[in-house]
Order: sequence, then structure tokens, then C-alpha cells
Amino acid sequence: MILILLYRKRGKIMESVKEKKGLFKRFTSMCVRVMERWLPDPFIFCALLTFIVFIGAIFLTQATPLQVIGFWADGFWSLLAFSMQMALVLVTGHTLASSKLFKKMLSTFASGIKGPKQAILIVSIVSGIACVLNWGFGLVIGALFAKEIAKKVKGVDYRLLIASAYTGFLVWHGGLSGSIPLQLASGGEGLAKQTAGAVTEAIPTSQTLFSPMNIFIVVGLLIIVPLLNMAMFPSKDEIVEVDPKLLVEPEEVIVNTSKMTPAEKIENSRVVSILLSIMGFVYIGYYLITKGFALNLNLVNFIFLFLGILLHGTPRRYLNALAEAIKGAGGILLQFPFYAGIMGIMVGMDADGMSLAKLMSNFFVNISTERTFPVFSFISAGVVNFFVPSGGGQWAVQAPIVMPAGQAIGVSAAKSAMAIAWGDAWTNMIQPFWALPALGIAGLGAKDIMGYCLIVTVVSGIFICTGFLFF
Repeated sequence: MILILLYRKRGKIMESVKEKKGLFKRFTSMCVRVMERWLPDPFIFCALLTFIVFIGAIFLTQATPLQVIGFWADGFWSLLAFSMQMALVLVTGHTLASSKLFKKMLSTFASGIKGPKQAILIVSIVSGIACVLNWGFGLVIGALFAKEIAKKVKGVDYRLLIASAYTGFLVWHGGLSGSIPLQLASGGEGLAKQTAGAVTEAIPTSQTLFSPMNIFIVVGLLIIVPLLNMAMFPSKDEIVEVDPKLLVEPEEVIVNTSKMTPAEKIENSRVVSILLSIMGFVYIGYYLITKGFALNLNLVNFIFLFLGILLHGTPRRYLNALAEAIKGAGGILLQFPFYAGIMGIMVGMDADGMSLAKLMSNFFVNISTERTFPVFSFISAGVVNFFVPSGGGQWAVQAPIVMPAGQAIGVSAAKSAMAIAWGDAWTNMIQPFWALPALGIAGLGAKDIMGYCLIVTVVSGIFICTGFLFF
């Protein structure tokens, strides 16, 4: 009898807990469970996308299977230069962020955080602001900051913490390192070719990055996303704290200076690092003076590289940090050629000049009006981004279609371009490709965080569409 009463009492308590767990919490839990169960490894995800576009190209265009294979092979190595730039941004950004100065700064900030929900809020804000400044730095600094917070704050859900760090990446293409706005600002014959003649002159960043519409979207997301992440904090029985093994840092090797060979003395010389840094910063200064604050990927890499060399003190310390950073870039180096192959299939034309990318983009263009064109271009860019998760690749695929269509409808080139840019950034939240560096630092898999990112995708998509409709 007592056991029955205890069982009934326990049942009532559990029922009460379930009642208190609101609809949003239950929806969040469901998304997390679905992603944990069904989302494969990012490389397998890439392979599945390859199969999908291969089949799609055969059935939706007039291309033969052998022709589609040719499109795939032709595109496979087309992004090597861009891949190297991306890898260097990630590696040099990671190496810079792992320097003692940055680590000390992160530890100091993390020590001031009082509770788990505050931790989620702050890491979301920090990551978002960092990604506005530079996407590569933001990805890395967000993950490192989250990992440092996990050491200091008890009771925080590690999966949501890393997801919050990654959601900062949502705003990158509206920030200072956005590749599409920067390409528009560069102008030249290349721009006219990329846009099929729709844009023949440079479009300044005042019309793209610093336009009222873009500022509205960026600032709005920097407010909404942190609050949303905090609202997704799981109930006590669902919290997954960090595995202590993931927080172990590699020990710094202490060099015995008395037994160094001449070569080792050079490797551990601060003079070498200082001289290299001076050369790098002289060029950076010269560039900024002559060309203004027009950052491109090469200059960003320059800044990260030489600032990292300076802060690490000696070439040997920098090389050791670099060796750790390279581990996070392995997935990107493997997957970039496959995504380049997918892009090759997407843009490969049959005998009638039709391609998957044209079919997809034309569908959204054909149902658009002047008012709705930016919204549908944004959605189409979000869909294409699954198959081409690269800002540069996205631009190469969609610019020749979207930009002339926008011009014909009467939409400004700046707005059409930003629709592509935001579409590229938007579905990165559920495209595990760009999460690889953060996941590598955190020691998690894509399936651990994508449930939370799915909800961010839905909410942010609605807000971004609102921005395009209001401006």
C-alpha cells in the first residue's frame, strides 16, 4: 500500500514537472533528440548532398549521367585557392586566439559569469560581435570562450553553450568580413562578369554593410539570438555538462636554453618573431592608409598571422600552436573539394543551357514581385547554401541569375546582393560544414548542437525576411 502511494506521488510529481515544462521547451527537446538521432557526420552529409544533386541533375535537366559526372569532376578542384584562404583564416584565427594574452582575457571574462543562463547569453553576444568583426575569428573565439566558460561555470549545458557560440556565425555575412559586400565594393571587370553585366561599377559598403536595412538585421539578431538561446536552456534532468577530459589543455614545453643548438636558438628567438611582425604590420598599415578599411581575406589572414606571431613570442611557440589549430581544419580541407564538385553539378549546363542552379533560382524569381523579390532571393540562397556552403561559391552560382533579374524587376543591386549574402549566412545554422572548427575545439559532433541551431534558423529566417520587407 505504501509502495502504491509512493508510486502515485512520484507520478504526480513527474506530471507536475511535465506541466511546468512549456511548449517551447518540449519543442526544443524534440528538435535536439531528432538531430542527435538522424544527423550524420558532416562528411556523410556532404556525400548525401552529392547524391541528391547528381540525381536531380539527371532528372530535372537534359544532361546525361556521364555529363553530370563530368560537371562534378570539372568543379572538384575549382575552389582550391579559395579553400586555402578559408583554411588559413581558420588556422591563423585559432592560433591567434590560443595565445596567452587572448586566453587570459577569455579566462578573466569567464570568471565574471555567475550562472548557467548568463553564460549562454554572454557567449552568444561575444560570438556574434566577434563574427561581425570577422567570421573566422568569431568562429574560433566563440568556441574557445565557451570552452573556458565550461571550466568556470557549473550546471551549464555544454551542447547549448557550444551551439550558442556557433549561432554568432549567423551574422557574419552582414559584418565586416562579408565576402559578397566586399566583392561588390571591389568593382572591376570581374564584377561585371560575375553578375552577367548587371553590375558594372563598384557598390560602396555604405549601400550594403552600412545600409539601414543591414544594420537593422544585424543589431536585431544580436539581440534576438542570445535571448532565444537562453530561452532554450534545458530543464535540470536534461542538462549535459562537459566531459572533464575535453577541458584538458596541452602542457607547454619548457625549453632548456642552456643546451640549445644554434638552430633551436633561432626557433626560440623573439627577435625573429618581432622582425617578421614589423614587416607584416608595415604592410598592413600601408594598405589601410592607401586603400582604407576595405578588408579582404588576404589582409585578414595577414593581420591574424602576424599578430599571432607577435603574441606567441617565438617562432617555436607559434608553430606549436599552429599544429593544434590545423587539427580543426582537416574536415574543411577534405570537404571543400566535394562541395566544389557539388557546385560544378549545380552550374553544369545541358544542351539547352539549363542547370540546377538556374532552375532553382528561376523558380523563385518567377514568383517574385518588386517587393517580394529580396525575400524569395534570400530563401533561394538559403536552399542553394545547403549544396554550396561558401560565400564565394554562393555568389558564383547565384549572382549571374539573381542580379540581372533584380535589375529587371526594379530592385537595387545592393539589396539583391545582400539577399544572397543573408541567405548564405542563414542556413549555415543547419549546414554542419562551418560548424567543424567550433566542434573540433569543443570535442563535440554536429548532431550535439544542430537541434538548437534548427530553432535559431526558423526564428532568424522570419526576422531577416521582415527586414527585407520593411526597407
